Amino acid sequence: MADQPVALGPVDFSTHVLSLASTALIALGKMPTPDGTTHPIDLETARHLIDVLGMLEQKTKGNLDEAEQKLLGSLTYDLRVAFVDAQKASGG
Repeated sequence: MADQPVALGPVDFSTHVLSLASTALIALGKMPTPDGTTHPIDLETARHLIDVLGMLEQKTKGNLDEAEQKLLGSLTYDLRVAFVDAQKASGG
């Protein structure tokens, strides 16, 4: 029997932002992959994802509800701090 596709939940802005942030955390080595393995640190991927979140923060300014705005702002800030920490730790 063929594998059944996994039903994914509805996509909303917060879910999408959290997905991007989770992927950035994996790239920074701060979170295991969904299968539980540790991914090697990939600063370029992390930088790209953080830049995408920063772009979304700028482009959506004034169009998000308060919870979405706070979520995006705090994730972007926390990821930038984690990026700088990872960069220092790697000697970059």
